[in-house]
Amino acid sequence: MTTVVPRSDFARDILHVYAIITWATVGIALVVGITLAWALMRFRDRPGAPPPVQTRGHTALEIAWTIAPALVLLVIALPTIQVIFRTQAAPGPGALEITVLGRQWWWEFRYPTLDVVTANELHVPAGRPVALRLDGPDVIHSFWVPQLGGKRDVVPGRRNRLTFTAEIPGEYRGQCAEFCGTSHANMGMRVIVDASDAFERWVAAQKAVPGESAGLAAEGKAIFTRSACVGCHTIRGVSTGALGPDLTTFGSRRTLAAGMLPNTVDVVTAWLKNPPALKPGAKMPPLGLTDDQARAVATYLTSLK
Repeated sequence: MTTVVPRSDFARDILHVYAIITWATVGIALVVGITLAWALMRFRDRPGAPPPVQTRGHTALEIAWTIAPALVLLVIALPTIQVIFRTQAAPGPGALEITVLGRQWWWEFRYPTLDVVTANELHVPAGRPVALRLDGPDVIHSFWVPQLGGKRDVVPGRRNRLTFTAEIPGEYRGQCAEFCGTSHANMGMRVIVDASDAFERWVAAQKAVPGESAGLAAEGKAIFTRSACVGCHTIRGVSTGALGPDLTTFGSRRTLAAGMLPNTVDVVTAWLKNPPALKPGAKMPPLGLTDDQARAVATYLTSLK
């Protein structure tokens, strides 16, 4: 993750402000350093030299060191204010609206106009403005994907907004940037910027109803439907829980536990046995499944693509 390789218009605007601040700081450091070096050499103590003439008050210097900082602040403030207003402006009519919910300790992404819900992996189309509406149902979080833009707080009861246009397809890592509890450091995310046709295919796959399962996956589905899983998780056509991530296309995600772990049958099996052992503070409790039951459910979940 880096802020100096921007991949969106928002990130480039912020990097531009950073560059102005950096060069202003370098200029100040040079002026101070050179002036200090000159003063050390010019007024250094010399054996037998009389005491230097004492100057009390210097109107020109006092005016200079009042005006100079004011000018530096003005140079920094003008582009900063411009970027603030530009990034806080209402999104255009063609922007893709996405609701971002920060939860302990995972991210939920809802696409209201597309009827898609996913978790921890945000897909956006390249070249199209994206309007994120940030909300937090539990505690304060902060949405931050360094290459796509500056962080924005996710505050319960307050709707914040973040708008950007991703420019280059790829995968970009993000992180919660506001301490939010035990597993704050494990609250990551992945933003996948797709070409327009790839994004349309992803949307179609997300909206598809899972097909019939067979073999061990069918056994896992039966265990899932009669366990506590259905009270917390949604699988389209199977369950409508709302406390945990939507699992309708769980198998298409590359990671588990907000980016902590690879999404494989073995890892999902271990997760189902004891989630807090893999992710400290995880809200999902151990389900009391046997090894065979956990593997069957893991096989079912990873088949949902």
